[in-house]
Formats: sequence, structure tokens, C-alpha cells
Amino acid sequence: MASDTTGRSETFDIGGDLTVDRLGFGAMRITGEDIVGAPEDEEAAKDVLRRAVDLGVDFVDTADSYGPGVSERLIGEALGDPDDVVVASKAGLLRNREGDWLPHGDPDFLKNQVLCSLDRLGTDEIDLYQYHRPDPDADFEESVHAFAEMKDAGQIAHVGLSNVTVEQLETAMEIVDIATVQNRYNVGHRDDEDVLEACEDHGVGFIPWGPMYAVEEGESAETLEAVAARRDATPQQVALAWLLDHSDVTLPIPGTSSVDHLESNVAAAELSLTDEDLAALDGVDPQ
Repeated sequence: MASDTTGRSETFDIGGDLTVDRLGFGAMRITGEDIVGAPEDEEAAKDVLRRAVDLGVDFVDTADSYGPGVSERLIGEALGDPDDVVVASKAGLLRNREGDWLPHGDPDFLKNQVLCSLDRLGTDEIDLYQYHRPDPDADFEESVHAFAEMKDAGQIAHVGLSNVTVEQLETAMEIVDIATVQNRYNVGHRDDEDVLEACEDHGVGFIPWGPMYAVEEGESAETLEAVAARRDATPQQVALAWLLDHSDVTLPIPGTSSVDHLESNVAAAELSLTDEDLAALDGVDPQ
């Protein structure tokens, strides 16, 4: 795999004061099947977390709904409350055994959930706590106010949003400083390009969830494979490298339950894409 240095920025300051390497780790996949329950081998899941940190990953993203509660607990048990790793979590989704993701933005519920997250993560303050998904049955501004109150109470250092529009981002910014936005985004899915541009304008970190879904999606899959062949890399690595090159505010968080896949993903930060590669990937018709 080509590993020449590129012009991309290597770090980003979340909220202006939490400096992280831009390629992080998403801890959704360390839970059980369908992201419900515990994994078959909890020690193996913890090994993945520890290996990520050993490899230099200093930004780990999770949510109270992953398990639910399982991912946060495993992070707390495996990593403790590390000074050199930024841990982000989320609240605002309920789960059931069918694997549904059910928005629940009631302010009292959100303020209860942060207490659970603090306990499972084993910390007095969560670095970044994100509103997981706006709830159509709850007032958006009241939900965001709940996060502002958590911040005022010292329970969280920074507030983030997830699955929001530009309008919702700007509404939230009038209530509390917003450090990050986490929306679905990858080579083959760019519906939220306007949200990414708004994040660039405001200096807000943009966390693209599903960063490698494009590897199996239509034209993007073919282009990723072609570029990967030229770069002696995997399509997954190319998908991550494109996100890092596409904008200096992107913070990809590929997730896996495998140490081998983790090591391959982390190596993507060293992958150099040429102007030809970037033109081909930029020219993919998003699905």
C-alpha cells in the first residue's frame, strides 16, 4: 500500500480543545448480533479496544443504545477513564429485541441516560455526548436544551448532534456550542453534503457514520476496487482515505469486532491518493 505523506490534516480539535487523530474507532460492532446484547467473547471485544489505543487511535465513539449499554460498559472496563483518549457517546434512541432503533428525545429521559452512560464508562465527565437522532414526537429545542444542561452540570464537556439537517444544526447552535455532527456519509452516499459544508463553515467536526457502506454499493464499489488495485490497498482503506482527503473536518470512525480488520482500517490513514484517484472517487454518482 502506498504510504507517501499527503496534504491532508492529521488532527482535528473537537470543540476547539480536544485534539484527536482524525481516524477514530466506532464501537458499535463490539456488541452482540444486531447490536443487541453482549458479544460471544467479551475479552476479545476488549482486546479490539485496547489494540485500537495501542495503534494510536485516540477517538472512540459509542452510544448508550449499542447493546444497549454493552458497548459503553466494555469501553469502561477495557480502557477506564483515559486522559489520552477522547470517548464520545450518544443518547436519544431506544432499542428492542427486534433490533429497531426508536427515537426518544424526551428531556427527562436524556438526562437520565447521561447518568447511565457516566456510570458505564466509569467517568465523571463524558468528553462528547451526542443527541443520537431527533425525535418527531419531542420538541427539538427542548431536547438540545437537555444536553446544554448536562454541559452546565459538568456531566459532559462537549455537545454533538447526529442525523440532523443544516436547519437543525443552526437551531442547536443558538442554544449551545455544537462540537460535532454525525450523519451518514460515504463515497456512494452524499445526501448530507450541505451539512458537511455547514460544519466546515462553523468549524464543527463531521463524523461520517457508515463510512464503508459504499464498498458494496453500485458504481462506488467498482471505482473503489479500481483505485484499490492501483494503490495496492483494499477498497475499505480507499473509502476511508477518500473521507480524510475530502474535508479537513471529517472524522471517520470505522468499526469492527476484529483486530485484523482494525489494523487494516487504521492503516488507511497512511494511504496516499493521487489527483487521478480523487477525481475518480469524487466523480462517483452517489446512490
